[in-house]
Amino acid sequence: MILLPASTVLMMAIGVTTPANASQELLDKLTKAPDEQTAQGIEEELWDAWMVSGSPTVDILMKRGMDAMEHEDEQLSRDMFDRAIMIRPEYAEAWHRRALLFFNAGKYDEAIADLEATLQREPRHFGAWIGLGMIFESIDRPKAALLAYRKALKIHPFSPQARAGEKRLIPKVEGRAL
Repeated sequence: MILLPASTVLMMAIGVTTPANASQELLDKLTKAPDEQTAQGIEEELWDAWMVSGSPTVDILMKRGMDAMEHEDEQLSRDMFDRAIMIRPEYAEAWHRRALLFFNAGKYDEAIADLEATLQREPRHFGAWIGLGMIFESIDRPKAALLAYRKALKIHPFSPQARAGEKRLIPKVEGRAL
């Protein structure tokens, strides 16, 4: 079961916000986070918010897909994410989770396509940008990887993965200071 912060649940219950609005508000907060600890807390809330699709059926499919991923049942996980996408194609997190499945299987072309679909639906999905950075780094496209990590850092300035990726790639792409 996905647990959202009480304030988000209350706002949704009284009609102040929707799952999409909640994630947008959290993304705004994340971009302006004053420190790493605050950013980490917002990031955790954001991942929870992204798992709420607005459809109970899709939420169940996503939960089953995530459980299958944990148990390394690639076929069941793929089936659950495919179904979630069929039911709610505008739901960015279903595309993102399927991209992770493809990435873990070494299917980079499929992962890139799903990450691009994620970003079409949610351009500020820092996880998708980090995923693209990791893939581009894996296939020896350092300039594209650095750009993707920097896009992630504009959204999540304290992302450890994006920071580490940028640090690794700056010397390779931009050279070293003399």
